[in-house]
Amino acid sequence: MRMTPVLWSFRRCPYAMRARLAIAASGVSVALREIALRDKPAAFLADSPSSTVPCLVTSAGEVIDESLDIMRWALAQHDPEHWLDMPAEGDDWIARCDGPFKHALDRVKYASRYPDTDPALHLGTASAFCAELDGQIEGWVFARPTLADMAMLPFLRQFAMVHKPWFDAQPWPHLQDWLGRFLASPELASIMQKYPLWRHGQPEISFP
Repeated sequence: MRMTPVLWSFRRCPYAMRARLAIAASGVSVALREIALRDKPAAFLADSPSSTVPCLVTSAGEVIDESLDIMRWALAQHDPEHWLDMPAEGDDWIARCDGPFKHALDRVKYASRYPDTDPALHLGTASAFCAELDGQIEGWVFARPTLADMAMLPFLRQFAMVHKPWFDAQPWPHLQDWLGRFLASPELASIMQKYPLWRHGQPEISFP
């Protein structure tokens, strides 16, 4: 039995980012194992059924292979900011972000991987989601920060960085302010530290 939960992660992956955000907010200590997606260690592949990050192995040996489930696992143990206390619509926003928006985002950001699709069409889909989200945000998606904010922000960050001048020129003032505060936040800075790649036999890195 492992004494400390293990989190397999990749620094820039938005799924891994949101898992780390929740773990950091909860204060639950994990052993962070940073990997390179182009050279996945055998130990990671043995742990992760999907071979994707993030992947959490709990102290009891349970494998949690979905980022949103990892967020809920951490916050179920300790949720000092009450992120889990959100309106039911928050789950709908997360599902739309993870579904149609992420589908469109991938085909905008990685257009060369999808030669049979029209990037402009997918940009329109992603932009429509942003426009609707802009109308929902008044500082936060709801009255204060919740799981919905922290689950979606890493993906809006990824979308904005595809072409930041274009993003900044869009008529989404509430969303842009929301994202801008996140980009400048100590919470983001704390989860984006660079760690050495995990190697078998090296000392574990404690996070947060």
